[in-house]
Amino acid sequence: MRITMGRLVAMVCGASAGLSPVRASDDDACPDTSESALASCRLDARATHWLEAGKCENLADRKERRACKQEARESRAEAIETCPDQFDAREDLCEVLGGEAYDPTIDPSNFVSGVDNPYFPLIPGMTYVYEQHDEKGTERQEMTVTHQTRVIQGVTCVQIRDVVALNGQVIEDTLDWYAQDMDGNVWYFGEIAMNFEDGWLDNIDGSWVAGVNRAKAGVIMKAHPQSGDLYRQEFDLGNAEDVGLVLSLEEAVSVPYGDFESCLQTEDWTPIEPDAREHKFYTPGVGQVLTVNLETGTRLELIDIRHD
Repeated sequence: MRITMGRLVAMVCGASAGLSPVRASDDDACPDTSESALASCRLDARATHWLEAGKCENLADRKERRACKQEARESRAEAIETCPDQFDAREDLCEVLGGEAYDPTIDPSNFVSGVDNPYFPLIPGMTYVYEQHDEKGTERQEMTVTHQTRVIQGVTCVQIRDVVALNGQVIEDTLDWYAQDMDGNVWYFGEIAMNFEDGWLDNIDGSWVAGVNRAKAGVIMKAHPQSGDLYRQEFDLGNAEDVGLVLSLEEAVSVPYGDFESCLQTEDWTPIEPDAREHKFYTPGVGQVLTVNLETGTRLELIDIRHD
């Protein structure tokens, strides 16, 4: 399903009036979500532009003010250009996943204590250390399974602290929450992502918690993954929309921590950044051992596992 100009105009006018497009049937939930997100993306790009332009007005130097406004216009154009790509990526997902609403039932009685999925084991006290090297330098990621938990939508989730440093300076410090259902599927219930710039907290973009502002949990790892499985890992429209596709269960991987056979390989991406795709590799009993950025070719490799 592709959006028509007439429907887009109606959507934008409706959005301006505080209205939403009328859904024809339950099977239209997914494509209608794509259309609403498209309208939001375009309106947000324009709104951000005018806010930045207003900030530019408070530069006393005329040359600086002119350059600031030009930068704001260029940012608006770039942002608007991404909107159709996001729309197409969401529509492609709808074609595979179906048109129904994404509204998983979360029943606390259906969840168990702890997470022991062989591809995604979360043992409190374990710290997984990863490194990657590129033109920016050395990025080091330490993912610690804490002894703390958090109850989200009535489910007791394991809390992970994930710290990323570039050349020794922290750029991300995130808390993630996971829980496993009785079938063995591992669900992702949210994160608080603190992003740093030059040592200062810059934003918490990408943060979400299931049940808050209509954000919804997703499956980060299936109990019995099979090639071709496609699933939502998280869902907070316009903010957190990661999806995963199982590519293989028989991959061989070599990283500094060791050599592994029969690894699970997935392709992970988000409609918010359609071109930013990764291949991730998991080995039974250990978990994630390698991430490959398909744009840059950089490898985030497991180098150590520590126990407290």
